[in-house]
Amino acid sequence: MPSTARARQREETRRTLLRESRRLFAEKGYAAVGLAEIVTASGVTKGALYHHFDSKADLFRAVLTALQQEVGEQVATAADADADAWTQLTTGCAAFLRATADPLVQRIMLIDGPSVLGWHEWRALDEANSARHLNEALQALIDAGTLPPQPVAPLTRLLSGAMNEAALWLATTPDPTALSHTITALDRLLAGLRAQ
Repeated sequence: MPSTARARQREETRRTLLRESRRLFAEKGYAAVGLAEIVTASGVTKGALYHHFDSKADLFRAVLTALQQEVGEQVATAADADADAWTQLTTGCAAFLRATADPLVQRIMLIDGPSVLGWHEWRALDEANSARHLNEALQALIDAGTLPPQPVAPLTRLLSGAMNEAALWLATTPDPTALSHTITALDRLLAGLRAQ
């Protein structure tokens, strides 16, 4: 088999492992999914899995990283749909809450992510994706005078922490109005930050 065909096959195997692992982790949770179940669902051997990933935790890390990138892209796409920087911020924050309200996202990103990888590694992944976009949006608003001059790093962490906490709460509340009420509350919170 030519090396390009082998490379394509390896990449397809990796994509299949990620897709099936994501589905299983989202449906059952990390602890309830075994490697045997993953390889069966993926139609590959355990050796093929270990060719791509060192362990179940390594596979989960890859699934979580891809998911966080997707959520970050969803937020950026929603925010970039408007030219106004303030609307970009509020739309992006609402898009984050909507994306994380998906039970499949909640299970991997918010519930299992910190417990499987540990708080520091989970936080670093969040920082590289959603928090980075938030930091850029806040800095643009400070530069434009929409927000008062202030250090952007603590403001980013305060808002990111508030939204992550809200997303965790949304993952556990049975209230069907919780998402819309949370977005309304977030809009009020953000409005209080604007320069007078």
